Amino acid sequence: MNRGKFIVVEGLEGAGKSTAIAQISAYLQSQGIEFITTREPGGTPLAEQMRAIVKSETDEPLTTEAELLLMYAARAQLVENVIKPALEKGVWVIGDRHDLSSLAYQGGGRQLPETLLMPIRNAVLQGFEPDLTLLMDIDPKIGLQRAANRGELDRIERMELAFFERTRAVYLTHAKINPSIKIIDAGLSLEQVQGQISSVLTSWFNDVQ
Repeated sequence: MNRGKFIVVEGLEGAGKSTAIAQISAYLQSQGIEFITTREPGGTPLAEQMRAIVKSETDEPLTTEAELLLMYAARAQLVENVIKPALEKGVWVIGDRHDLSSLAYQGGGRQLPETLLMPIRNAVLQGFEPDLTLLMDIDPKIGLQRAANRGELDRIERMELAFFERTRAVYLTHAKINPSIKIIDAGLSLEQVQGQISSVLTSWFNDVQ
């Protein structure tokens, strides 16, 4: 039995991750590939409880360090209890966010030093990483407006513009040095975005078969 593949969709708020995941799902279905979808933070009962803490405003402010630890605690639950078992069974996994989000949001947006972030990352993941990441890249101003049009913003979505500009910069930096990360220009029309995703999937799928 061949091991499953782990495909992740990343990006700022309003970048169109859900639409991209739907397109990837349809593509895998067309290829007869069994898959599941996950989201971060979350994806397991315990991880969803951690997600609620991270996303919600509370009387006691959540410290930046506690936010980082919760992200990795939730990720550990998801990777070990859901993602790895699925991959070992030959089931593919489509993830709505993964570790790159922490590098971008907590490392870039929150400006946590790598001396804190990287040891935690390495201890939790031990080299585990996606086979393919689609980075839905968008101007933060446009993305936040799209997110606001969807409804009420959560605790992180209400951060100042500079937070998301720093986050985007880290996303793009990692995309330049990691060949498994493919940038999708999410600021274009839906048809154009879908065309880019289709092109990336087709090319990558042919390489891994």
